[in-house]
Amino acid sequence: MAAASFTTTPSDAPAPAPRRMRLPDAGAGTSVPPGRPSRVMPGFGLSPGFTVFYLSLIVLIPLSAVFLKTFTMNWEAFVAAVTSDRVMASYRLTFGAALIGAALNVVFGGVVAWVLVRYRFPGKKVIDALVDLPFALPTAVAGIALTALYSSYGWLGRYLEPLGIKVAFTPLGVIVALTFIGLPFVVRTVQPVLADVEKELEEAAASLGASRLQTFVRVVFPAILPALLTGFALAFARATGEYGSVIFIAGNMPMVSEITPLFIITKLEQFDYAGATAIAVVMLTVSFLLLLAINLLQAWSRNRGRGTNQ
Repeated sequence: MAAASFTTTPSDAPAPAPRRMRLPDAGAGTSVPPGRPSRVMPGFGLSPGFTVFYLSLIVLIPLSAVFLKTFTMNWEAFVAAVTSDRVMASYRLTFGAALIGAALNVVFGGVVAWVLVRYRFPGKKVIDALVDLPFALPTAVAGIALTALYSSYGWLGRYLEPLGIKVAFTPLGVIVALTFIGLPFVVRTVQPVLADVEKELEEAAASLGASRLQTFVRVVFPAILPALLTGFALAFARATGEYGSVIFIAGNMPMVSEITPLFIITKLEQFDYAGATAIAVVMLTVSFLLLLAINLLQAWSRNRGRGTNQ
């Protein structure tokens, strides 16, 4: 009878490695090419296509129609249409008043935002609601109200004209109207950013011996500078194309208080569509270049702030 043989395993032999369960891939069952990451959001490829289509339908196609209509003119006719003395005077008034109004809104809109964020006083909610009044008020109503206020027999005009300050029917009235309609853009842009500024940083600066002015210049102002530039760009863009609130208080005197949008309407009423679109192309180009410069300055200030914080 053959002896049975037994094989013993030493106690110190390593145990076999446990078998790992293989989980199914997240993209199993999908036709994702190898080496290409699967998209997390379904329909992501459709969303940019719809966005581009919508923007093209609303923005790009109308703007391209303006350029195509202008191209029906030859170069000499285009230059003559956009560089006449009357048109150049309207350019200076429109862009100059828009820049001045936006700059005033940066200063006084920043003050209004500071007061609404940092102080508590009776009637604060009412004043906060009044800031949005130029948004809700029809532009024609705003123009009529400003004209009635600053005319020779208005509540303020009757006291300003004896001092030699005439607002209604002058370029100063255009600046007042553009400042009025652009104020909410600066306040509503700066207000949430100012509310998010950490007060601990201001307290730390004060504890290190900084004055209130130094604290504002070194701590608060760099934090709200991109928001101020954004509000300036929005107010300027709105003021450049403003029509309803300006034509009543401007007086629309050629070479004095005639804005470019009104001149475009005049060209359309004369059935000079090519001349109207030519002036519109100039306004569009100048506005785009100015807004591009403002956005580049805003990006530079934001990157500079990040580099300083690091």
